[in-house]
Amino acid sequence: MKTIKNLSVLCILCSVLSLTGCKDYLTEIEPGTTLLSDYFTSTAAAQENLVGCYVPLMWEYNATYCSEWFIGDIASDDALKGGGSTTDMADAYDFENWRTESNSTLLHDFYIAQFQGIARCNLSIKYITNMPVGIDADFTQSMKNRLLGEAYYLRAYYYFRLLRVFAGVPLVTKVVDNTDDWHMPRASVATIYDQILADLEMANKYLWVKSAYLPADAGRATKGAAQAMLMKVNLFMGSPYWQSYNPSKLAAQCFADAKAWGDSIIASGEYDLCPKYEDNFTIEGENGIESVFEIQYAEVSWGDYTWDYDWKGFGRTAGSFTQILTRSRSSKIGGGWGFNHPTQNLYDEFEAGDIRREVAILNPEDSLIETPAVEYYLGNKLLNNKYAMYRDSTYAGAGFGQWGIHASRGPLNNRQIRYADVLLMHAEACLGTGDAGTAKNDIDRVRARVGLAGVPVADDAALRHERRCELAMEGHRWFDLVRWKGVAGTGLKQHMDAYKATETADAQSHMREFISGKHEIFPIPYEERILNPDMDQNPGYN
Repeated sequence: MKTIKNLSVLCILCSVLSLTGCKDYLTEIEPGTTLLSDYFTSTAAAQENLVGCYVPLMWEYNATYCSEWFIGDIASDDALKGGGSTTDMADAYDFENWRTESNSTLLHDFYIAQFQGIARCNLSIKYITNMPVGIDADFTQSMKNRLLGEAYYLRAYYYFRLLRVFAGVPLVTKVVDNTDDWHMPRASVATIYDQILADLEMANKYLWVKSAYLPADAGRATKGAAQAMLMKVNLFMGSPYWQSYNPSKLAAQCFADAKAWGDSIIASGEYDLCPKYEDNFTIEGENGIESVFEIQYAEVSWGDYTWDYDWKGFGRTAGSFTQILTRSRSSKIGGGWGFNHPTQNLYDEFEAGDIRREVAILNPEDSLIETPAVEYYLGNKLLNNKYAMYRDSTYAGAGFGQWGIHASRGPLNNRQIRYADVLLMHAEACLGTGDAGTAKNDIDRVRARVGLAGVPVADDAALRHERRCELAMEGHRWFDLVRWKGVAGTGLKQHMDAYKATETADAQSHMREFISGKHEIFPIPYEERILNPDMDQNPGYN
């Protein structure tokens, strides 16, 4: 087991949760009170506290299930909600059909999870910064820098997750220990982007390369992870949709910067493609050669819903709910809950002979379907194969492997950034700077791994097709569609309308009209605006 997984399970967050002061007039320290500064007195304490900064990435359940793929896949043309019926998990139904409003429990849980992460990062940055080098033998300047780099990386990561779902949000970069600081307006998209870039540049300055970490530290943020995020953030900032928010850099500079960061990752020699595409989605393949950053999960022995003490936030389990959520409802194919059905539209996107389709999508034979009424969803029987049906060494079959003692304890990590994604981002940046030759090399390298011929010409269409197939069902598609405004330059509404026409009549009957200028982003949760009346709402939402 990886150290970061084990520490996440222990969740040693005393420092995060021992904020005691609220008002300036409370100047007397109660006898026996442990101050935060008393906690940060060793390398081990700083490392344990920092693990608490990673933990909200794991959270997939509070009042409802809130994995980011509910947005990234289901809001897009890649997936339908699935489940036992259209009424099974209403929030996901709303994402699928452009019906989401500010009372969405899923959005609210997602929102507060990211801000929990940000608060923990702010605390780590404040107190680790004040720890003197040499406080113990392990706390060298290099170690201090690394720990700070991880905190800066994670704060940027949480803010980027918030930004691409809600646009501008309150910008908090200090420890909030006074109720007077609770109310603050939303910062502009440009301001949030600038903060994300600043944090990632600090992370890149301080973090170590992947090979410098001990095996026990697999899963921690690295210099390559920071550079990959600098690529991603610049590509988003330079895209047609996000340029409309007037960020601090013009598109041309965004693409140039993204290319430069990609050049650095590729030149580092720290990463490569797995020889076999499917190895990215196995237990054995976790944190491997293609892994740039992934969310760590672990299998534990306590009950599914008992990891819920007040001091641990929400999250319920150290395992991932994604496995049980996305497995077939048939006991012959895993006995899960059947969410996140790949669309026929996605299935048809793959070229003949592209092995990635079978890795991403399970098209079950009729003999494996026990109860069509709940296993078909609006005429669709396709299943997500990447995270639901993963393989491991205890099972030699085609995709149904061992998976955990209890339903909600799937131990499989979530691959957030793979080297294939880096190559395709680099190709996109190269196209943006006019370097079609390098873009073709990047795209062809990804295709060669799965036995496909190189593209005749590297252009936006080839790049966007490749991203869809390579990263299918990994939660990227919606955010790509928004930033590109569709894939053919005709606008996101036109793209989504065209997708809608490919769906079954049953599916179409549930879909509302896609509204440009509204549905690209989601509403600020109602509960958060009640708590913080200084926040305005996104256009078109109540």
